[in-house]
Amino acid sequence: MSEPAARRARPSNDRPAPPPAPAQPKAEGARALARYLRDGIASGTLRGGVKLPAERDLSERFGASRGAVRRVLAGFRERGLITQTVGSGTFVAETAAADDGAATLATAAPDGNVSPAELMVARRLIEPLMPALIVRNATAADFAVMQHCIERSEAARSTADFEHWDGELHKALALATHNGFFVRILELTQRVRDQGEWGRLKARSLTAPRRKEYEQQHRDLVDALRDRNAAAAEKMLIRHLDQIQRNLFD
Repeated sequence: MSEPAARRARPSNDRPAPPPAPAQPKAEGARALARYLRDGIASGTLRGGVKLPAERDLSERFGASRGAVRRVLAGFRERGLITQTVGSGTFVAETAAADDGAATLATAAPDGNVSPAELMVARRLIEPLMPALIVRNATAADFAVMQHCIERSEAARSTADFEHWDGELHKALALATHNGFFVRILELTQRVRDQGEWGRLKARSLTAPRRKEYEQQHRDLVDALRDRNAAAAEKMLIRHLDQIQRNLFD
């Protein structure tokens, strides 16, 4: 047997590389990031003024999508626990001291006890109440934010990005009521949307035709609100929520 053939026939001592570890689910990554921030601020490990890593680094570190990272950071920013400045980065707020922040963060922690089905039942009951307040209280700046969310959602190239801007639009609607109750409700809604089960249902149900329908419904809804037509906006919002519910669970 020739030397090359002998080398080919000789058993190899090289062992196959072990399979890669399974990737952490993105929703688990988002919850891990939220726990890291919550516990760090509450304990004082993340003191006021500390700069947080960039979104890309947090995404890689916790195995969460960029959209999930943005949603987690947005929740902490809205509670006054972090600050974000374009060109400078994200910092722990000076007012987010451990003693003062612990109680606030305890109420911010997702408990995981609300299912997507329960969420949709609650949204169907509560969100149709918002158009009357939006028509009465919304400003030009509120409508500009809504329009921005619509444009970004339509430009989204992934389901995660579309879901992020869809959530931002509904948050903009709540803010446009200028009523703290609805803002708080939308915070709770977003926590459920960040859970893995919601993401799986949305990814499975969001076909291209359905996404186009959602986008048109968003535009029609905002147009009715801008025209100060509360009755039409309420009907559109109910139709939109009913269709989401059917698509998710049928």
